[in-house]
Amino acid sequence: MTGEITLFVNPAAGRGRGARAARPAARVLREAGFAVRTVVGATAGDALERAREAVRGGTGALVAVGGDGMVSLALQAVAGTGTPLGVVAVGTGNDIARTLGLPLRAPAAAGRVIAEALRAGHGRTVDLGRVGGRWFGSVLASGFDSRVNDRGNRMRWPAGRLRYDLAMLAELASLRPVPYRIALGDGPAREVEATLVAVGNGPSYGGGMRICSGARLDDGLLDVTVVGECSRTTLLRVFPRVYSGTHLGHPAVAVHRVARVTLEAPGVTGYADGEPLGPLPLTAEAVPRAVRVLTGPVPAGP
Repeated sequence: MTGEITLFVNPAAGRGRGARAARPAARVLREAGFAVRTVVGATAGDALERAREAVRGGTGALVAVGGDGMVSLALQAVAGTGTPLGVVAVGTGNDIARTLGLPLRAPAAAGRVIAEALRAGHGRTVDLGRVGGRWFGSVLASGFDSRVNDRGNRMRWPAGRLRYDLAMLAELASLRPVPYRIALGDGPAREVEATLVAVGNGPSYGGGMRICSGARLDDGLLDVTVVGECSRTTLLRVFPRVYSGTHLGHPAVAVHRVARVTLEAPGVTGYADGEPLGPLPLTAEAVPRAVRVLTGPVPAGP
């Protein structure tokens, strides 16, 4: 493996933490003996092309510095290539790093994990979800939560988390079930009125909301969580339980574990790793062992 690695940086991540976090991570990696170069694009598309050039050029690792959106962008460059992915998680949600047990908002510590993994050959090979040519690591969201994202993205005020809190309140006020057609694996499509449908390669989104709590990164399957038609009162009562994953025991919630799922619904956008994929219908599939992530030693199984 080459001694040069590439930092893939989002300077805007975490209210500017991305650019600041690159420096201590780079320092730790250089002290460990690695040559470090940095990729920062003018746009997401430009950054991705630069990252792909680094992968094609044989970089020893691509290290995403930012939040889940930056990690997701890095996945588009490394998935299926054999180039390992490092994560310096300094965004708001950091669900992919959280699931992998990586340091959160501690760039020097993350740099040490990456350096040790490269030196010792540690890492974890995990599955990814794929929709067409787009890869995702955590959750594909649709329905109520994607409508909150849609509304929040249209709002110009206020900034930050409060914007999405207000968007959620507005969507609650107009809550209505979504008429879905869902095809699980090779089975026939079924019609269901649902509040939301989430497809999890990993268990959580939105900064620790375990919407697909049972999802595993190495089972070759996607967890499909269907929250059926429910009232505002029920949704407000059940919603806090998503942080512990105990919402899965509610009668309105069903979980299916499949290798492929197709979702159809009018006027609904799909979001994966917090980024818009486009309108439904969308077909998601699990791709086993799609990327190696630089982590600490993985405990041996029983």
